[in-house]
Amino acid sequence: MNLKILIFSVVLGVVFWSCNEPRDRNLDFSFAPSLQYESPLVGALYSRCDSVPFEFNQKMAKAGNAYQNNQSDVESLIWYGRRLGYVGKMKEAIEIYTRALKLKPEEPRLYRHRGHRYISVRNFDAAIADLEKAATLTHGKEDRIEQDGLPNDRNIPLTTLRGNIWYHLGLAYYLKGDLDNALRCYTKRAGNHSYDDNVVSTAHWKYMIMRKLNMDQEAEKALIGIDEEMDIIENDSYHQLCLFYKEAIPQHQLMINSLSGSSSDAVVYGWGNWHLYEKDDPEAAKIIFEELLKNGNPFSFGYIAAEMELKALQ
Repeated sequence: MNLKILIFSVVLGVVFWSCNEPRDRNLDFSFAPSLQYESPLVGALYSRCDSVPFEFNQKMAKAGNAYQNNQSDVESLIWYGRRLGYVGKMKEAIEIYTRALKLKPEEPRLYRHRGHRYISVRNFDAAIADLEKAATLTHGKEDRIEQDGLPNDRNIPLTTLRGNIWYHLGLAYYLKGDLDNALRCYTKRAGNHSYDDNVVSTAHWKYMIMRKLNMDQEAEKALIGIDEEMDIIENDSYHQLCLFYKEAIPQHQLMINSLSGSSSDAVVYGWGNWHLYEKDDPEAAKIIFEELLKNGNPFSFGYIAAEMELKALQ
């Protein structure tokens, strides 16, 4: 057997064993695919650990071992939940956060992360309840930088706990179709900007919401200050979309610049959505959304938003 294959097999076996032999026998967070959501449009959605980089599975196993060694440590629970989510195990992550909340029921980070994963499994009401709770628990308190589980190229954490709470809460309201509350959340998030990445991500959602609410003049104001010279570290998709909304780049350049990597789902959704409110062309939007549901990541925000749009169109 090739030496590299042998080493890989041994390491994989150790990680697999660590995931399959937890001390808590009620948990079964293995590499095996697990049902996450039954979509009326695309059918059953499963986690697939074999479809993500091996490094992610290693980190999930390491986080799982840290949790097993100290099941009362909230930090270990948070990171185990985050790592489970990165490999598509959203329901398992929700279970971990729920267990952690029994230990520390007033910890806002647990509501923030569980709310995020409720979005992943399309339980928007539960997501809203958790994220509103997180917003209440952090109100009037000092904000904190939120460390990245998947660091960017510069290894600079770009977001804060409060900023992420408002971002995901706004998204949950948006996906549910409550545009007024979605706009409220993204307006509040605008006060948590330290990097251009956060400026463009907020502006993107505010612009779309305002256009859907027929607030066209206000939508244009949301794009003030956005230009091609911004220092964008990781949110290239939102930056390109905002430039497209400003007519600073044409459609074909939007697609060429942005259709690479996992962020492409956001671009495709934004482009399809633009056909709804700008072109009043639901048939074109429907084609774009259907293509996204064929080829996209079922747990990306762009994919979920396209799924909700298609559901409304049909």
